[in-house]
Amino acid sequence: MKLLTTVVLLVTLASLPLQAAKKDQTGLMTDELLSGMTLRNIGPAYMSGRIADIEIDRKDPSIWYVAVGSGGVWKTENGGITWKPIFDKQAVFSTGDVTIDPSNSNIIWVGTGENNGGRHLSFGDGVYRSLDGGETWKNMGLKQSEHISDIIVHPTDSNTVWVSSQGPLWSKGGQRGLFKTTDGGNTWENVLETDQWTGVTSLVIDPRNPDKLYAATWQRQRTLPAYVGTGPGSAIHTSDDGGNTWLKLTEGLPKTDMGKIGLAISHINPDVVYAGIELNQRKGGLYRSANQGASWTKMSDEVGGGTGPHYYQEIFADPHRFDRIYMASNYSKYSDDGGKTWTPVNVKYKHVDDHAMAFHPTDKDFLLIGSDGGVYETQDGMEKWRFISNMPITQFYKIAVDDSKPFYYVYGGTQDNSSQGGPSRTTKAHGIKNNDWFLILDWDGHQPATEPGNPDVVYGQRQQGNLARYHRKTGEYVSIQPQAKPGEPGERYNWDAPILVSSHDPKRIYHASQRVWRSDDRGNSWQAISGDLTKNENRMHMPVMDRTWSVNSGFDLLAMSNFNTIANIAESPLDENILYAGTDDGLIQVTSNGGQDWKRYSIGKIRGIPETAYVNDIRADLFDKDTVYAALDNHKYGDYKPYLIKSTNRGKSWKSIASNLPDKHLVWRIVQDHVNKNLLFVGTEFGLFFTVDGGQQWTELNGGVPTISFRDVQIQRRENDLVAGSFGRGIYILDDYTPLRSINKDNLQKEALLFTPRDALWYIPESLHTDSHGDFEYRAENPDFGATFTYYLRDGVKSLSKQREEQEKKDIEKDKYPLYPSWDRVEEELREAEPEVYVLIKNAQGRVIRKVDSKVEKGLHRVTWDLRMPSANALGTSSSFFGDTGPLVAPGEYSASLYATVNGKTSELTDSVSFKVKPLHTETVPGGVSPQQRSALLLEVENLRRQVSMASGQIGDLKAQLKSFRMALDRSSAVAGNLEQTYHQLRTAVFAAQETLDGQRSRDGMGTSPATVSSRLFMIEFARANTWGLTSTQKEQMVFVQDALNVLLPQLNNLQQTEFPAFKQSLLEAGAPWMPAGLMKEKSEEPVEID
Repeated sequence: MKLLTTVVLLVTLASLPLQAAKKDQTGLMTDELLSGMTLRNIGPAYMSGRIADIEIDRKDPSIWYVAVGSGGVWKTENGGITWKPIFDKQAVFSTGDVTIDPSNSNIIWVGTGENNGGRHLSFGDGVYRSLDGGETWKNMGLKQSEHISDIIVHPTDSNTVWVSSQGPLWSKGGQRGLFKTTDGGNTWENVLETDQWTGVTSLVIDPRNPDKLYAATWQRQRTLPAYVGTGPGSAIHTSDDGGNTWLKLTEGLPKTDMGKIGLAISHINPDVVYAGIELNQRKGGLYRSANQGASWTKMSDEVGGGTGPHYYQEIFADPHRFDRIYMASNYSKYSDDGGKTWTPVNVKYKHVDDHAMAFHPTDKDFLLIGSDGGVYETQDGMEKWRFISNMPITQFYKIAVDDSKPFYYVYGGTQDNSSQGGPSRTTKAHGIKNNDWFLILDWDGHQPATEPGNPDVVYGQRQQGNLARYHRKTGEYVSIQPQAKPGEPGERYNWDAPILVSSHDPKRIYHASQRVWRSDDRGNSWQAISGDLTKNENRMHMPVMDRTWSVNSGFDLLAMSNFNTIANIAESPLDENILYAGTDDGLIQVTSNGGQDWKRYSIGKIRGIPETAYVNDIRADLFDKDTVYAALDNHKYGDYKPYLIKSTNRGKSWKSIASNLPDKHLVWRIVQDHVNKNLLFVGTEFGLFFTVDGGQQWTELNGGVPTISFRDVQIQRRENDLVAGSFGRGIYILDDYTPLRSINKDNLQKEALLFTPRDALWYIPESLHTDSHGDFEYRAENPDFGATFTYYLRDGVKSLSKQREEQEKKDIEKDKYPLYPSWDRVEEELREAEPEVYVLIKNAQGRVIRKVDSKVEKGLHRVTWDLRMPSANALGTSSSFFGDTGPLVAPGEYSASLYATVNGKTSELTDSVSFKVKPLHTETVPGGVSPQQRSALLLEVENLRRQVSMASGQIGDLKAQLKSFRMALDRSSAVAGNLEQTYHQLRTAVFAAQETLDGQRSRDGMGTSPATVSSRLFMIEFARANTWGLTSTQKEQMVFVQDALNVLLPQLNNLQQTEFPAFKQSLLEAGAPWMPAGLMKEKSEEPVEID
């Protein structure tokens, strides 16, 4: 290995347009046209995610609002049994506070941007208000606040609101301080102004006097290299006039620099105020004032622990017990004597790392706690906990997919919720449940990887490069992190260190610290193939808050991630000797000889890109060994621009491909389609985007997803699925994205397109006990069962009235006002049937199998055929036990075409496309038949269903006619008795037919009824619940049913075609009024009462 060679980066661009514009919708596709390409969320919910705040509605304690640190706001109206995300389509997803207006519980306020000093925080854009319980929202300003800690609404005046803003974490300035509105948020005044590094981190109000406020300020900054969380700006202030003037409190409080301060006030004696205060070097204590803050007493040395006070430090005063206070921490604790002594909160079956608590208005033993692992409920004073296991809000750093069969698995490393794995889909009708997921490693989880061709081997990581190899069959893992040799410097692993499985040898893996490591035996042994590829700086000398700091300052070393590390590595799939390494300190290193020597490129040399940018991702092109992509990130210096660049000469020069990616959408990940080299996907801080032209134009994929950060994106090549890991809402999958490969200008000018679907899997979805576990159980969606078709309509299919309305709108835009249409045109519109668009399915012989109704609007749409024949049930009759569907078709070749019917005219919009229906399980269960034989047998069963359903319908018709006959007979002039006997005979014959079909009503439920045609068919049709086929008993029953129908159907036909018409004619001749075919026709299982 040669010494590192520094190469001057050639800049070929005059200017890089890295200041992204607003979303440009003038390209090939708009977000709206793509609405049919929806992603599905697969969870999980069994370990949940970080909670920022919880509110219980005091007027209805079954209503809770939960502000998720990076997953929006959720609401339950039944005490956590079911949940609804109510903040999904707002501009941001990170929330710090949710508040219910005490005088109107329909008014909800949300402060965006959670308030702690963590390394992985997103940012907000101010405060939002809802007037309808969270159904709709309006941004009320303070858009530069970024992190909001508390919102307090005046107890009797909804227009008066105070908002404490901590302000930006990564940079100075912004809207910091305590803001007050007296007009419901239309205008704001900063009533407690702070300096450019200090904001307000905690706010409480005296419940007796709304003019009495206490506010804690906090001075802090986090940069990529370092974190300082104390300073002279941190203090406690009080106001007696609603915040107009303030007094800084000092008596009894620390004289040295303070850090994060949590405040609480006793609702039982509001003269008592509590403060949890952080000091330098993770020290601090709990302070108590008994005289409204005039003086303070230090009660103990308790302070938030774990990753540091900056991450916790919330104090809560129990509203039911005087001097009972709680301190949120990694291991939370409570005190019953105002903070002198402390007892740990029971965490035997509970996640640690708490941030939020909420109290019941009347039940002193009820408590909700929000942690890094979700929401927990206790009803017995913290003796026992219920985990709210139906909120899919897990924060995924990185994900990976394997090639398991029949369905691949997805793995992901999460924020404080371990490394998890679960199926992309299941064969169960109820979808993917929590118990389908499992852990591969504990602690914080980070980038995983899988071995191609061997799904039993999975790699997982804890924070800072603690790499392990997991064996799925045994559930065991082996620690395989590379180690420095004696005399070598220690390894600096990134908090989210990279792992790469070679595409050239599945046993070869790469890992990185400040060096790149290679193993050819799955991590059993390692070889360093580089020296230190970073700048190797002294981060303690770097400025924080525009200055340097001494060793005794507010540095929190344990809260600081390693710096000067390799953040990402890539290998060319075309040349195993070409490797790339991207660092967290602004470097891209390239080797073309397997690591013998490396060329160093400083991204700060590229015009328009800051030298501090972090290499979030680096990807070698799949088609050209000289092409590479890099996603860069400078948000930890307060710069939220999207930086996305491409080189076609292995890093010597670069151009931007960020084009129209929106501002603040910093880019986390980029992946390239393995078929169309110009089809790229990126995950950004607020969404998921794709381009079909190599980055000239980006379009958002927002169907089925909330506003959320997608920090990783992967492609499962066998299935052509796009898998996206979100940081706060679990994992999303776009099933079969292949239609995006065909999006181009020429295709989009066509009237319609029907894309070739992927082959459909033939099996019986497991449906036993799918809905017996209650509404609390979490279920994620499987893809729709069957063959899914994607089609495109350029203009949509429109009715005459729609066409007229669109033309009139165009005329008005040209100041040409439309005339009232002719009466004939209006009548034609009124009579017109609604337009139809449908997919017509044919088998290999050209026989029409199914018509699948579809949407008529313009754009891309998806519709699924459930692989079943049409139902054989007669119209108007009850469905069978298996619903109103036919049997599964046989596996084989099928084709589909797109048709439209408008005003009675049908046209074929597209050429046909071919696809296969393939058995999921290739083996046949012993004693069973082939899928083709099963299908043929079930068609015979369906023919029986058709006949039985027809008989049932005929009986229903005849009984309805009998009711007409009875009424007509009473109004006729027939001689008494002349027609009564005939009517009675007809009535008796109909009931006899119904008894043959369904048995005697008097015996229902007694268990003594002889087998009937319907009961025998019911047992036969259970063959639809498996792929094995029919038993000998079922085949025997088919013979019995057919024999009975051979007698019954002619009898019914004779009644319907001969005897009933003759009796009707006799009634008419006797002067009866005209009779319809039947009055109030009813189903045969609900007999018409006949006099």
